[in-house]
Amino acid sequence: MEESGVVPEVDVNKRNFAMMRQNEQIYSDTLFRHGDEVFIQHQGEQYRLRRTRNGKLILTK
Repeated sequence: MEESGVVPEVDVNKRNFAMMRQNEQIYSDTLFRHGDEVFIQHQGEQYRLRRTRNGKLILTK
């Protein structure tokens, strides 16, 4: 993993995400398995989802 915390896109198993049923749950432990933040690309914009020490989630653009 890069020092910036960005997981290369090739690490994401897109097939599993594409096969998810509508409203299926994604567990936060899966998202944060490499650290306390993930970067999400959405409609050409980058967002940062961060897990705080208290277990709260913060999404910023």
